[in-house]
Amino acid sequence: MIKQFTPNDLVRYIYQEMSEVEQDLLMQALHSDHSLMQEYVEMLSTIEQMDQIQLQPSEKVVKSIKAMAKSTGLQKV
Repeated sequence: MIKQFTPNDLVRYIYQEMSEVEQDLLMQALHSDHSLMQEYVEMLSTIEQMDQIQLQPSEKVVKSIKAMAKSTGLQKV
C-alpha cells in the first residue's frame, strides 16, 4: 500500500522535519504523482514569495506610538 501524502507532509518535508524513511517515500511519491509534485512546487514558490515580503509600519502608526510613549513619560531609546 502506498502512503497518501498530505499538504502537511509537504510542509514537513520542506522544513526538514521528516525522518529519512519518510523523505525517501515522499520523494518516490513526488516522482510518480504529478499533482503532488505540482502542489510541492507551488508551496516552494509561495514560501519564496513570503520570504521576500518586507513589512513596515505606516508613518501614522509610528507617529501614534511615539506620541503615546511621549505622553506616558517613557524615556527615549
